[in-house]
Amino acid sequence: MRRAYKNDAGISVRYQKVKKDHIRLRLGIFLALAMLLLLGALFARQLCPYDPNLQDYSNALQPPSLAHPFGTDRFGRDMLSRVIMGGQVSIFSTLILVAVITVFGTGVGVVCGYAGGLTDGVIMRICDVCLAFPGLVFALAVAALLGGGIQNAVIALAVVSWPKYARIARSQTLTLKNSDFIYASRLAGCRGWQIILRHILPNILGQIVVTAVLDMGTMMMELAGLSFLGLGAMPPTAEWGSMMSSGRSMIQTYPWVVITPGIGIFVSVAVFNLLGDTFRDYLDKKIA
Repeated sequence: MRRAYKNDAGISVRYQKVKKDHIRLRLGIFLALAMLLLLGALFARQLCPYDPNLQDYSNALQPPSLAHPFGTDRFGRDMLSRVIMGGQVSIFSTLILVAVITVFGTGVGVVCGYAGGLTDGVIMRICDVCLAFPGLVFALAVAALLGGGIQNAVIALAVVSWPKYARIARSQTLTLKNSDFIYASRLAGCRGWQIILRHILPNILGQIVVTAVLDMGTMMMELAGLSFLGLGAMPPTAEWGSMMSSGRSMIQTYPWVVITPGIGIFVSVAVFNLLGDTFRDYLDKKIA
């Protein structure tokens, strides 16, 4: 019986090691794909085979071909160039949005959780109000008040999206605040901001980063949704949501005008979601 127990334990350890190696492999693959997307967005201008805003009515609504692999739109603009350039606008706008709501929301949540008191109560009630409304509907209202433009769309989504990070950071801070090592830090003379920076933030950073990476896909779709409804990027700016909006009336006759920017959204969202899921698995302490 003892020998069988040892064999079972050895098989379990080997299984955990193989599983961890598999997760590392997946993480490397999805990190590489995400880096390719970011590099493609960074060097979009150099990668475009044509000027994305150059109009040529003699080539309007041409189907995909060797000269124009993604076809052309109603103004004769090369769709491949516009999809590549749209990736720069969509991906970098999403990165800025996620960075803003992550930093701001986490900072607010940690301060509220550590300090408590009236400040915590007031800010958490504000979070409750923001979370009580459907996010996209609330963002539509804010964007409509601010007017069109990709910057205003980013601001609108930031206004309604930061409370989630504040809630996560606050709950994690409340869990850690009464830990023994926090008491030891206080006895050692550490001030509140030192405890937050040295002990609390490093311990909650993993979950915050996973949430932020998973939010990349969600925020990208919501930005595209605002642009699709005319409250985001404005023509002639190449942005995936606005490109789909401008071609939605031609979905049955010239489907490539809508499908090609949709492919850009699908691929980007899938890569960031898979990266976030894999990163969460990698940080899972149950997988040693």
